Amino acid sequence: MDATETTLEIKNRLGLHLRAASTLAQALRQFSSAVTLSNGTQEVNARSVTSLMMLGAGMGTKLKVRAEGSDAQEALSALKSLFESRFGEE
Repeated sequence: MDATETTLEIKNRLGLHLRAASTLAQALRQFSSAVTLSNGTQEVNARSVTSLMMLGAGMGTKLKVRAEGSDAQEALSALKSLFESRFGEE
């Protein structure tokens, strides 16, 4: 099983709010890998919009992203693009 991780910074003005969290969770539906995001000591399932909201991650927050599974690299690449594009908001 492949596992990979990286750190991504939230660049959109509103942070990881409801729309951004929904976009992130939906982007992961096409992958089978387990993906988690962590902000310090709190680690959440990236497929759960509610859990993502609980991170309270605002603009400038750096999140550790970990993907485990057969398509972990692809899932991580998709998330990198999403973060870079500011979740398609700006």
